[in-house]
Amino acid sequence: MSLRNAAATRQRILEHAQRQFAQHGYTAVTVKGVAEAAGVSPNLITRYFGGKDGLFLAASQVRIPVSNPFHGERCALGARLAASIVQRWFGASEEDPLLVLHRASGERPQAAEALAAFLDANSLEPLHRYLRDSGLDDDEARSRAAAIDAFVLGVSTRRRVLRSELGDPADLQAWLSTTIQCLADG
Repeated sequence: MSLRNAAATRQRILEHAQRQFAQHGYTAVTVKGVAEAAGVSPNLITRYFGGKDGLFLAASQVRIPVSNPFHGERCALGARLAASIVQRWFGASEEDPLLVLHRASGERPQAAEALAAFLDANSLEPLHRYLRDSGLDDDEARSRAAAIDAFVLGVSTRRRVLRSELGDPADLQAWLSTTIQCLADG
């Protein structure tokens, strides 16, 4: 097998694994099921990834560009964050690595740790710094950032992980915008 074919096969396995982990969580996914969906032998999954744990870790690597809604006046923060969130939720594929981590975080400590690290680095801490730099004292900025983070994670859990309907994007964006702005303003 050529290196190019091996790389393409590995990528195809990962795509099917991401889709299955995002849809069903860690426990329900089997190496055999991923192998069948990818049209390969289960032995290739063991060869490329070392088994189910290695496949999960590879499928849940979060390497996605994160938009930066933290530029601009605080009075419009809710609108900017809501637009970014709704775009992500409605634009992300079924293989969304954040959704893979989110759904698996109750089953796999590694998934919970990876999701927390990603959210801390790309959401909570930048939001804390933004609020502090917009004139709030450090403790108040940290508290408001934590409230916004908890709210968005809760909505994400309810609507994406527990598979409730996301609803109309415009209505969801308006509601998120208003609520986030209230949390930012205290």
